[in-house]
Amino acid sequence: MEKQTYCTWRRQQELGFHIQETFSDYQGMNDERTARDNLAFLRRWFVKFPEYQNSDLFITGEGYAGHYIPQLAELLIRANKQQKEFNLKGIALGNPLLEFYIDFNSKAEFLWSHGLISDSTYRIFSRNCTYPRYVSEYYSGNVSSICVLVMSTVVSEMSKFVDGYDVTLDVCISSQKMQSLVLSPMQMTGKIDVCVEDETVNYFNRKDVQRALHARLVGVSKWQVCSSILDYNMLDLAIPTISLLGSIVKSGILVLVYCGDQDSVIPLTGSRTQIHGLAARLGLNTTVPYSVCFAGKQVGGWTQVYGDILSFATIRGASHLAPFSQPQRALVLFKAFLQGRPLPENF
Repeated sequence: MEKQTYCTWRRQQELGFHIQETFSDYQGMNDERTARDNLAFLRRWFVKFPEYQNSDLFITGEGYAGHYIPQLAELLIRANKQQKEFNLKGIALGNPLLEFYIDFNSKAEFLWSHGLISDSTYRIFSRNCTYPRYVSEYYSGNVSSICVLVMSTVVSEMSKFVDGYDVTLDVCISSQKMQSLVLSPMQMTGKIDVCVEDETVNYFNRKDVQRALHARLVGVSKWQVCSSILDYNMLDLAIPTISLLGSIVKSGILVLVYCGDQDSVIPLTGSRTQIHGLAARLGLNTTVPYSVCFAGKQVGGWTQVYGDILSFATIRGASHLAPFSQPQRALVLFKAFLQGRPLPENF
């Protein structure tokens, strides 16, 4: 569980190659610096591709992007007050970390309600060592004995053969046998390649791929999904960003929070509670009541809209990375969002 927790956030930050000149460039990273770097990137990107300067801009992401995107959007809105630079129209956040204690406290109930942990383990996970407490202790480098006991019990009952990012999806057996550097035959669950992470590791470690990407390995001998080279202040994850969503809505920017309903890392229940509460604080009336929506003649999920500017949606059968596990249903959602229209209410 400790390795999984660590990689939960490192996965958001380090997937890909970073072009930095020295090892010191990887030190002292935090949310504030990330927002500034993202703003600098966008400015330079539009200089390189000026033909897109006046295009509608939507920014999206999942997980820890619940910090990255609202913080970046705030900087874009602030920059536009000085001089119109960005035609920001909307942001979309998938299973986002918005409020540390609400989102992480949802984990125990999610695991229990899906039959992954026992009644007794649910009780100690909810009372003796909550998930927010465990994560705080882990990143502070001082995990208490009670949390070690509780998390060991959770891991034992849940088993390493269940993916926390999608509790209904099969896992890649080669990963569980610590053979991730050997390219295994593609392992499919339906149309989902559950060994895609192993295959990605092998791909990015090919020398021809690294040359084509002009990538350099700084401080490491090989590319990994989780690496300790980036010194990121992970205590920043306790910074609430739900209030930033309120400021963004007040600026007239569309906000969509969507959740794959099989994600135990940041379950939908916490997101739904927060968006409903935010709508109430902003005085936004429900314009689309909580209702089912369709994709491909099947139920694609459920949605609720507040004031025609703030939306919550679930994607049925989807993981933490919803477009990966349910691409058709995610596409219906994104098309509707970009076009400013409601989700299909029938097939």
